[in-house]
Amino acid sequence: MTDIDRLLRSRSFVELGARQRARALFDPGTFRELLGPFDRLMSPWLPRQGIVPQADDGVVIGKGRLKGTRAVIAAIEGGFQGGSMGEVGGAKIAGALELAIEDNRKGIPTCAVLLLETGGVRLQEANLGLAAIAEIQSAIVELRAHQPVVGLIAGSVGCFGGMSIAAGLCSHLLVTREARLGLNGPQVIEQEAGIEEYDAKDRPFIWSLTGGEQRHACGLVEAYVADDVDRIRQRLVQLLDSPSANRVARHAWFLDRLASLGDDCPQLDAAAVRTLYQGAIS
Repeated sequence: MTDIDRLLRSRSFVELGARQRARALFDPGTFRELLGPFDRLMSPWLPRQGIVPQADDGVVIGKGRLKGTRAVIAAIEGGFQGGSMGEVGGAKIAGALELAIEDNRKGIPTCAVLLLETGGVRLQEANLGLAAIAEIQSAIVELRAHQPVVGLIAGSVGCFGGMSIAAGLCSHLLVTREARLGLNGPQVIEQEAGIEEYDAKDRPFIWSLTGGEQRHACGLVEAYVADDVDRIRQRLVQLLDSPSANRVARHAWFLDRLASLGDDCPQLDAAAVRTLYQGAIS
C-alpha cells in the first residue's frame, strides 16, 4: 500500500467530537456511556451568567473494553467553552476515575484514558473548577498504582492550565502533531508578558515550543503518532502494556535544567529547548 493509499483510507481523530472519539477507541460494541446528555447533568452556574449550558457539561464518560481489558474513557469536548473544566464536568471525570479505582480494589483490572482537549479551569466557575481538577489529579495518582492512566492530546484545543498538570501525572502521554501541551496558553502568555515575548498569532512559533512533535522530541511525552484513528488506537493499546513513566520522581532533574539557564537566560529557540530537555523520560 502506498503512502497516498494510506492517507486516503485514514480517518482523522482530531476532526471527531468527544463522543465519537471515545466510541472509536473502545472495542466495537462495548461502549456504554455514563451520565450522558439525557441525564441532563449540566452546570447550574452558566445560565446565571447568560451562557447556554450543555446537557453533558462538555464531558463524555464511557465504559467498555480496550483489546479486551476493562477501561473507562473521559473525553473532553473542546468545542464547548474551550473544553474548560467546571464543577459538573470535573466531577464526572473524577467520578469515572474513582469508579475504576473501586473496580481494581475489587480485583477487577480497569485502566483509564483521558482525552484532553482543554484550556483548564472554567473562569465562570473558577473555585469549583479548581477543586474538581484537584480531585481529578488525586484520582489519577491513586489509580495509576493499580492500572495505567493514559492521557491523549490530539488537537485542536490543546491541554493547558490545571489539566496540563493532570496530564503530567498520567502514566503515559500520547500526542499528535496537532496537539499542544503547556501550563499557560498562548493568549495568556501574550497578555501577561507582551507580544514581543510571545506572539499568540505566530502558529509556527507556538507549535515549535508546545506542539506535540516538540514535546515528544524533548522527552516530555512518551508517544507521538499521526492523526489517524487506527494508529492512535494501536499506540494507545501498546502504552497500556508499558511500564509507567516516572515524571514525578524526576522533579529534581527538571529543576536542575531550569537552574542551568541562569537569571539572564536569552530567549531559547526550538532546537535549544530540545537540547535542554532531551532525556527527561527514562
